[in-house]
Amino acid sequence: MSGAATGASRFQRFWLPGFALKAVIIGGGYATGRELAEYFVPSGPWGGLAAMLLATAIWSVVAALTFALARAMRAYDYRRFFEGLLGPGWIAFEIAYLIFVVLILAVFGAAAGAIGAATFDWPDLAGSALLAVSIVAFTAFGAGIVETLFKYASMLIYAVYALFLVFALASFGGLIGAGFAAAPPPSGNWMAGGLTYASYNIVGAVVILPVLRHLTSQRDAVIAGLIAGPLTMLPAILFFVAMMAFYPAIGAETLPSDFLLRQMAVPGFHVLFQLMIFAALLESGVGAIHAINERVSGVVEARGRPPLGTRARALIGSAVLVGCMFVAARIGLVDLIASGYRFLAWLFLATFVLPLLTIGVWRLFRSPVPALSETL
Repeated sequence: MSGAATGASRFQRFWLPGFALKAVIIGGGYATGRELAEYFVPSGPWGGLAAMLLATAIWSVVAALTFALARAMRAYDYRRFFEGLLGPGWIAFEIAYLIFVVLILAVFGAAAGAIGAATFDWPDLAGSALLAVSIVAFTAFGAGIVETLFKYASMLIYAVYALFLVFALASFGGLIGAGFAAAPPPSGNWMAGGLTYASYNIVGAVVILPVLRHLTSQRDAVIAGLIAGPLTMLPAILFFVAMMAFYPAIGAETLPSDFLLRQMAVPGFHVLFQLMIFAALLESGVGAIHAINERVSGVVEARGRPPLGTRARALIGSAVLVGCMFVAARIGLVDLIASGYRFLAWLFLATFVLPLLTIGVWRLFRSPVPALSETL
């Protein structure tokens, strides 16, 4: 893959990586509040916020190091990045990433089916099929349309979450204030929730490597990485604050978003929120499949052949989605998601975070960092 493009805008250099990271991480569990209930609500209002701030800091630091190392090595897909970081051990990350893709796309398919059934009374398969077709459509045309999706879907998501908080404050703001006022300071196991959540999601920093081609300097890389953490966590913090009106009972809700929307009872907003969740599923799925397409295209280009075209990208995306979203759900992987995510947290710590913080940091402070050969 080639290096940074000239004439990149400030949005592409500083904001796009954060929007892309948010796109990969937000998914169904974040968007519905289920992941927030599992990892942050048990620590209470202040402990949950502390855990979220810890996860934000981890994402920012790891993203800044990842972006800087990727630019230094001119490695803009995950295979090239891990060939540079782990050498022959790069295959360990690829295996971990493929497990991750199977798990998340299986869950996304089930979530999209549930949204279609609940909102429009469709058969479950219809929502899953619409999501799959949409992912293939966006990824088939390459990086430009993917980046456009990240931009405009992000605007929709931030706007809907801002409205969500406004309606929550208007409907039960007194309960939110009382919940925080009565809560003790952070204590107990809040750090474990933040570390676990940050660990299995931080893989997004390498999933979005294709958008880093717009970076023009190491300064760009560091700034973009530091911004990415807060951009990614902001909607979750707004959601979490609203959830604290009904702490601790909200932690037992399967879909905290539906519970809160029923309490607000704002006409039409429930449908808008469900459409926002679908957009979140779409951009997360697009991010995962686009990373695979760019990884394959990088190998093809390194062999002196043209990059993947629309048809090839569509075929790869379709094959992955059929294998993950439908088959995986049918053999029970969705039932393993809670334990699967915790397993992935350890897997990504071993194959990504620890090597990055040791080998990667050492390479970054060498002068200069050798770029990878284009023949890899």
